[in-house]
Amino acid sequence: MKMSMHHSLLAFLLAGASSVALAKLPAPTPEAQAKAAESAAKAAWSGKVGSYKLCQSQDKVAAHYRRTATDAKPAVATSGCTDPGPFAYTPPAAKPLEAAGAHSPPGTASSPPSTLMPAASAPKP
Repeated sequence: MKMSMHHSLLAFLLAGASSVALAKLPAPTPEAQAKAAESAAKAAWSGKVGSYKLCQSQDKVAAHYRRTATDAKPAVATSGCTDPGPFAYTPPAAKPLEAAGAHSPPGTASSPPSTLMPAASAPKP
């Protein structure tokens, strides 16, 4: 009897904890979204810088190998390494409220929002 009560209590506690874990997080603020976008851009730029440095070191190793090896084949023309340049992030411009589609499209309203005529005495279409 005591054992089954402990098992049911444990199952109840686990079910309650799992429902808390599945709770929905609130939407991020515009500032948090902007910061996340900048972080993503910086991470992408860091990846490009890493690729550039790897390309340079591979070219250096290949040049050293061609100088020192007696049976080295001549160099093949490659595209070369492209420098990503310094990090520069320009946030996207915020759309004004009118351009964001906040207003209803024209022509959807059939009458003004406030009329002096009660709805019961309005003419039937």
